[in-house]
Amino acid sequence: MRKRIILSIFSVVALFANIPMSVACDVCGCGVGSYYLGILPNFNKRFVGLRYQQNRLQTHLGPNGIRTPNSTNETYRTMELWGAWNFGERWRVMAIIPYSFNERTIGNNSLETGKKNGLGDIVVMGHYKLLDDVRTTGKNKILMQSLWVGAGIKAPTGKYDTSEQSSAEMGAPNNFQLGTASTDFMINAAYDIRLMDAGLNVNATYKINTENKHDYRYANKLTINALGYYKFNIKNKVRISPNAGVLYETQPKDLLYNRFDVTQSGGHSTMGIAGVEINIGAISIGGNFQTPINQNLADGRIKAENRFMTHVSFSF
Repeated sequence: MRKRIILSIFSVVALFANIPMSVACDVCGCGVGSYYLGILPNFNKRFVGLRYQQNRLQTHLGPNGIRTPNSTNETYRTMELWGAWNFGERWRVMAIIPYSFNERTIGNNSLETGKKNGLGDIVVMGHYKLLDDVRTTGKNKILMQSLWVGAGIKAPTGKYDTSEQSSAEMGAPNNFQLGTASTDFMINAAYDIRLMDAGLNVNATYKINTENKHDYRYANKLTINALGYYKFNIKNKVRISPNAGVLYETQPKDLLYNRFDVTQSGGHSTMGIAGVEINIGAISIGGNFQTPINQNLADGRIKAENRFMTHVSFSF
């Protein structure tokens, strides 16, 4: 049994072992999107729901992250219609349709503002359950494991503002966008192991970005999160699952004309996560709070702040 568990964990890691990674990162989790999945709602056949995410950034910082008169506060709010459909015991299709509300305030006195509202880039992903194991331990405890692997595509449905790219050519970040104007691809692995009511969920996504028609290429991005959780069952009607863990994101610098690095891009960040999931029959609600533990974005010229996410879904 121990060997089987080790092999399952190794499968998740091995899927990404040969993918080039860097210690640099684009505005992690903000701007044109971080497709964070976390712990999915409990469902047997299909579910549909709404998610709301809010992320904040400080950009245009001076050396050592010091604010200047040109420093900017950026807020990214996204409402997502999302859902998934299982086909048989092994196959799953998932879709995410985001609508974003971006807001930017420039200067210490908030004299200038900018807003962008609209449809973001739509994502469709397919998954296959590679491992599905349920067994009883020597102490008569139930041990369950699952490993899903999959791939997806992101369509360029969100509006892309070329004036932001022009600013990036002069050394500014290119994050205040609704979409990337590029067709991008993702590979994903999600491993879950649970002994009775205590479990661990590990989710990893690698996003492969292509160059858009404006000769701009957002860098490829790796996102990994691990969440420990415990399920409390109340009279077999309500399940409450508090969870906590970490989220790590990293990517190299963006590229212009396939040769020039974008100065204010690249880096990495580690976020601490605390949240709760609640299931009442076919209804699932939940949310989490994420706070930076460590970060180095755009060589210290960008700073990520706290994030939060909440959702409600219906399984049928």
